[in-house]
Amino acid sequence: MRPTNRLFQIIQILRRSSRPVTAADLADELEVSKRTIYRDIAELMSQRVPIEGEAGFGYVLSEGYDLPPLMLTADEIEAVFLGARWVTGLADKALSNAAHDVIAKISAAIPEHLRCFISEPSVGSKPPIGEEIELLDTSLIRSAIRTGHKLQFRYRREDGQHSKRTVWPVLLGYSDANCILIAWCELRGDFRHFCLSRMKETVMLPEPIGLRKSKLRKNYLSWREKNLG
Repeated sequence: MRPTNRLFQIIQILRRSSRPVTAADLADELEVSKRTIYRDIAELMSQRVPIEGEAGFGYVLSEGYDLPPLMLTADEIEAVFLGARWVTGLADKALSNAAHDVIAKISAAIPEHLRCFISEPSVGSKPPIGEEIELLDTSLIRSAIRTGHKLQFRYRREDGQHSKRTVWPVLLGYSDANCILIAWCELRGDFRHFCLSRMKETVMLPEPIGLRKSKLRKNYLSWREKNLG
């Protein structure tokens, strides 16, 4: 790895971490010596990159600092391309169109020598669409998640019985054959996973959920760790 690329990688590693990163951790990930890391950190600091910390404690990047938006490596380009191509196959028109736009914007903005990683990628994925996902439009549900509003729908259980549910949506989960809504169910008084192909007459209520979105998600993560391992 060229020294310039390594400097950018150090910034990326610090930016994605919420805790101080030691020189040893940086050296392991970048496959260089700690002495090289110390020298690179000193070089970044001399260029006024706001890195705080010291040897033995770890380093953090001050909030508010960012790289130019398209300083991407070949691996990062292919990672974005792989994810975007997967999303283009979803029936949610808004997300699918956004994914196409992302690919077009990156293709137009990155340097010429990197465009081959989009036109001739080394990664690929089959369309993630199962028969169920093709029939779905999740824009309403995503809007409710973003704005923190309740959803109401009629749900068909595996045994064929129907029930009316009012839920506090947390997030959507996709797999190759299903799309799942994770939500707090008022009827059951607990978190539940709802298969979207069994949800009918879905509406977003004007009533907001009963707590902050961040708190709801934190509660779900605790529930998942306890119940799903």
